Amino acid sequence: MTEKPQSIHQFKVNLLNGTNVNLDQYKGKVLLIVNIASACGFVAQLQELQELRESYKDRNFEVLAFPSNDFGRQEPLDGEEISQFCQVNYGVTFPVFEKTMVRGEQAHPLFKFLADKKLNGVLSSTPRWNFHKYLINQNGEVVDYFYPFTKPLTSKVKKQILRLV
Repeated sequence: MTEKPQSIHQFKVNLLNGTNVNLDQYKGKVLLIVNIASACGFVAQLQELQELRESYKDRNFEVLAFPSNDFGRQEPLDGEEISQFCQVNYGVTFPVFEKTMVRGEQAHPLFKFLADKKLNGVLSSTPRWNFHKYLINQNGEVVDYFYPFTKPLTSKVKKQILRLV
């Protein structure tokens, strides 16, 4: 009998204001976890992520954003500055967490889990740039990923979400 892979529900993360959040509060929700950066060429995807959230929020869907400075030092902002940037420029209402390392030895345990098949039991996909997206099912299990150049409102992303909600 093989052991069931762990889920993202085992992790704790901090919101931009420092509030500690246990990801088990998202049990029963389909999630799109994205590493973001305010100075990245893909930053307009924040608006699409917000539109995606609005389209499916009544179907137990949520976007979780993790600012990261891992790629080209494209996240120069911190804390409240990141929050203001996302809200003012893109109308973001989904949760944005503290600046997080998403690759390498110093990566947050959540991103180590998301990126490594040995840990998540499904796939290996380390973020290679900002706006790498992981799709998580209602049980907190990784089911798919999308590269940064795959925009959130593409039919590919929406079809995968609709399969799960």
